[in-house]
Amino acid sequence: MTWLVTGGAGYIGAHVVRAFQDAARRTGDATLEPVVLDDLSSGHRDFVPDDVAFVRASVVDTDAVRAALVEHGVTGVVHLAGFKYAGVSVQRPLHTYEQNVTGTAHLLEAMADAGVGQIVFSSSAAVYGTPDVDVVTEETPTSPESPYGESKLVGEWLLRDQGVATGLRHTSLRYFNVVGSGAPDLYDSSPHNLFPLVLDALTAGRTPRINGTDYPTPDGTCVRDYVHVADLAVSHVAAARALADGRPLAPVYNLGSGDGLSVAQIMTTVAQVTGIDFTPEVAPRRPGDPARIVASGRAAARDLDWVMRHTPEQMVASAWEAHRRPTP
Repeated sequence: MTWLVTGGAGYIGAHVVRAFQDAARRTGDATLEPVVLDDLSSGHRDFVPDDVAFVRASVVDTDAVRAALVEHGVTGVVHLAGFKYAGVSVQRPLHTYEQNVTGTAHLLEAMADAGVGQIVFSSSAAVYGTPDVDVVTEETPTSPESPYGESKLVGEWLLRDQGVATGLRHTSLRYFNVVGSGAPDLYDSSPHNLFPLVLDALTAGRTPRINGTDYPTPDGTCVRDYVHVADLAVSHVAAARALADGRPLAPVYNLGSGDGLSVAQIMTTVAQVTGIDFTPEVAPRRPGDPARIVASGRAAARDLDWVMRHTPEQMVASAWEAHRRPTP
């Protein structure tokens, strides 16, 4: 009896896998042992521990997913596999929908065939679009503004409808701007995320860039939730354990900071932690970037052991350590 982590060779997925391993060792609960399914389109095979079963396959391949579920005695799924680049999704909507909507539908079909009845879904704060409130809650209306955000919302609907049809037990976790590292050998390799962009620039001797300093925020730069990946992973496992124990969960939870940090604050912290003094270059705003997206994490704190355990300095320091680690 195991939990399948789709996308488990990716940055977030690999941290979730290790959080499952830690929980299994700590509690002695063998049902928390993870299995990874990943097509390695953006993941890294060396992110998967040697003692974790690995299946190289895509979630759009129903037969392969079904076989993995049966072979490894899977009782639940944490679904992180997908195409996650909101900006790129505007240029590649069909690919985004195939990976995130069709892939989720095929996964749910395989789960139904194999009798697997519980799933934790990795959703996104992108489902909110540009909210007109300072802090979004689970009751804030959804209004996604990219194919990526739309695909994540449709994924939530698929879980909801499958729950009605088959009794599938599920919850979806919405979050944004996942940063840091829980282990030196796990790093964010995304070409689009703020932390790797800034750290790559510093390593190459370039000056990091801020897109827009004229937003209606205290320092003129965008304000976002920045949450540490290890904290996020703990709550994925907490959600899985709650489903396995039969405890009631809400359909969706925000894993948010409640107050957020600005891009300028992140830049200042990076300079302090790395010891590299720089003044960011100022570039024009990027189209579609809202001034502020910050979510409340109160419901998740109540039900899913959601706690912001890391300071901004610790977020940057852990990311910097992993970024500088030599690759094998």
